[in-house]
Amino acid sequence: MPSIDRLRVGADGVTRCWWCGDDPLYVHYHDQEWGHPVTADVRLFEKLCLEGFQSGLSWLTILRKRENFRTAFAGFEPTKVAAFGPDDIDRLLDDSGIVRHRGKIESTINNAARMLTLCDEFGSLYGYVSQFKPKRALRLTVDSELLSSCPESVAMSKDLKRRGWTFVGPTTMYAFMQAMGLVNDHIEGCERDPE
Repeated sequence: MPSIDRLRVGADGVTRCWWCGDDPLYVHYHDQEWGHPVTADVRLFEKLCLEGFQSGLSWLTILRKRENFRTAFAGFEPTKVAAFGPDDIDRLLDDSGIVRHRGKIESTINNAARMLTLCDEFGSLYGYVSQFKPKRALRLTVDSELLSSCPESVAMSKDLKRRGWTFVGPTTMYAFMQAMGLVNDHIEGCERDPE
């Protein structure tokens, strides 16, 4: 990708990472959320689940359905989601406000139960994921190679899979790390860079 395409100036005159385009919802997400540190377990669990639902889809599709997801999945409260049963799966498969993919729905329920076990061991989901923060911060410039994974996202993916989590591949884990601020992939020169 040519360097000129990595940054764009919005209608408001603000220079941002190219990927958020001009859609107001996407711009707001880029400016106010993406790459900003998140430590609250419920929000982290939501981000992790939504990254799994995003697999194979546009992130903007997920953003547009996020409030519906929150309602459908009890605010992503892990103890509530872990208690979902077959009737809940049927209800979710009938819910046109979310992505109706049986595997991803069942994965969210499974991962909620796995999260409860993980929090018993590490104290919190944040306590667990923070151990995968890259030791060396990489700053993306307009000429940097864009990453879809890193050694730490690969390690987190392998460890979560070993613990019984699903839809947690290395690319999904890297997107999660970007979204929750464990890595900062705002392009250097982006005026909304949280650093």
